[in-house]
Amino acid sequence: MDIGSRSSIPGSEKMPNGLDLPTLTAPREGETFILYLFASDIEIRAVLLTDRKAIQTPMYYVSRTLADAETRYSMLEKLVLALVYVARRLKRYFQGHPIQVLTDYKLKNVFAKPELSGRLAKWAIELGEHSIKYKPRPAIKGQVLADFITEVPTGKVQECLLEQQPPIPSDESQQWTLFTDGASSGEGSNAGLKLINPDDQEFTYAIKLNFKSTNNEAEYEAFLAGLRIAKKLGVKFLEARVDSMLIAGQVLGTYEAKNDVMASYLSQAKDLMKQFISCKVVHIKRSESRPADALSKLASTSFEHMGRDVRIEVLDAPSVPQHQVLVIQTGAASWMEPIQTYLSSGILPEDKAEAREIRHKALCYQIHNGILFRKSFLGLLLRCVNVEDANYVVREIHEGICRLHAGPRMVVAKIMNTGYYWPGNHTDALKEIRKCDACQRYAPRKLRPQNDLVPVTTAWPFQKWAIDIMGPFPEAPGRVKFLLVAMDYFTK
Repeated sequence: MDIGSRSSIPGSEKMPNGLDLPTLTAPREGETFILYLFASDIEIRAVLLTDRKAIQTPMYYVSRTLADAETRYSMLEKLVLALVYVARRLKRYFQGHPIQVLTDYKLKNVFAKPELSGRLAKWAIELGEHSIKYKPRPAIKGQVLADFITEVPTGKVQECLLEQQPPIPSDESQQWTLFTDGASSGEGSNAGLKLINPDDQEFTYAIKLNFKSTNNEAEYEAFLAGLRIAKKLGVKFLEARVDSMLIAGQVLGTYEAKNDVMASYLSQAKDLMKQFISCKVVHIKRSESRPADALSKLASTSFEHMGRDVRIEVLDAPSVPQHQVLVIQTGAASWMEPIQTYLSSGILPEDKAEAREIRHKALCYQIHNGILFRKSFLGLLLRCVNVEDANYVVREIHEGICRLHAGPRMVVAKIMNTGYYWPGNHTDALKEIRKCDACQRYAPRKLRPQNDLVPVTTAWPFQKWAIDIMGPFPEAPGRVKFLLVAMDYFTK
C-alpha cells in the first residue's frame, strides 16, 4: 500500500470531516530525506520524511506483505528488504536527494560480512548507487509515526542483536595461560615460555637471543614473544603470568617506564595486548614459573639436550628498534587509501563525484585483518598491492625464479591465479615486459617490412607508353626481321 496524497486513497471523498488523516508534503530541491523502517513476520513498512523547522513531516508511506519465502528471512534481512523495496518504489527520491536511514541496528555491517549471501550481495550493489547514510534513531515525536516507534516486534529484538553481533564466548571456556621468563648472563640472553590451552595441553618454547640485552629486556622479549605466538595460534582470551615485578607493574600502570627502551617495550606490549579480546597480566612468584625458567636456562647451554616437544626460536634482533625513526614523507598516496578509509571508518572525499565512485568501488572490496582484498568472480579474495609491489610481482613472475618470459596476457593470468590484484595490471605488465633485456635480445625475428608497401601509380591508365624495336631476327614468312614492343607505364 502506497500513500502519495489524500486523493490517492480510494473512497477518501466519502470520509467524514472528523477523521484526521496525516498531511503529506511535497519534496524540495536539495533536501535530505529521513527514512524509518519496520519489519514483522508478515509485512514490511517504511515512511519517508523531511525535517523542516525541527518538525518531521511525512512525504510517502510504503508497505508490502511478505511472500512465503520472504517470511523465512531473518529480521535484519527483512529490514534490508524494506530498504531495497522503498528504494525501488521511490527511485526518483533516492536518486535526487541524500537519504538518512534512522535505525537502531547496524544494517551497514550486514553488507560487509565475508559470508555474504547471494541476495544480500545483489541488494548491496543495488543500494550502492544511492547516497545513503545510517544513523541511530532519536526519540520519535508525533502520532503519525506511532507505527514506526519500533523497527521490529519486541520478541525479535534479541534475535537482531545476536545476528548483528555474534555472542562472545566466556573467558573461562576459551582462556589460555601464558608463563614467561627471561634471563641475561655473561654467556648470553635467553628466554622460555609455556602456553596452556583450555584443554590443559602445553606448548613450550625456548628462545635464544643473539644480541646483548639486560635482564629486564630479556624478560620483555619473552613476554612479547609469548604474545606474538598466542596471536598466531588464534587465541582470543589470554592470561599472562610473569615473575617480573617490573613488567607487571608497568603494564598495569603502577610503575612508570622512565627509560626510553623500556617505554618502547611497554608501548609494543600494549599494542599486542589490544589485539586480544581479553588479555590480563598477573604477577606470580618465581617458584610458580619454574618450567619457563628451566627452559630459559637450558637454552643458554645447547638446544641438543631439549626434548622434541620443545619448540625452538632464535631472535637475531630486539623486538623494538634501538633508535626511533620518524617518517616524514611516505611518497605518493596509494590507490587503496580512499577505499580502506571508507570501509574502515566510513569517511568519503568532499567531492560528490569522487565519493560516489568510491562507494561503487567499495562494493567489490573488503578488509580482513587490516588488509584490503578484492572479491573475484569465483568468490575468492585477491590481495590488493600498491604500485611498487605490483612491479615486483610482475618481474618475479616474468623473469623471476621460474623465468616464464611470457606475454602480458599470460603474466596477468598468473598474477590473478596467484592471488594479487591492482587496477591497470595489464598495462603495468606490458610496460615491465618491454623492459626485459632477454625478451628483446632473443625475440623471434620478423621478416615482414616495418611499413606497408605503397605502389606508385599514374593518374590514368594508358596515359604513358614506351615503344622499342628489337632485332634483327632470322627472317620469318613475309621477310619479317624486327619486333616492335609497346609498354604501358600504368604500374611500377
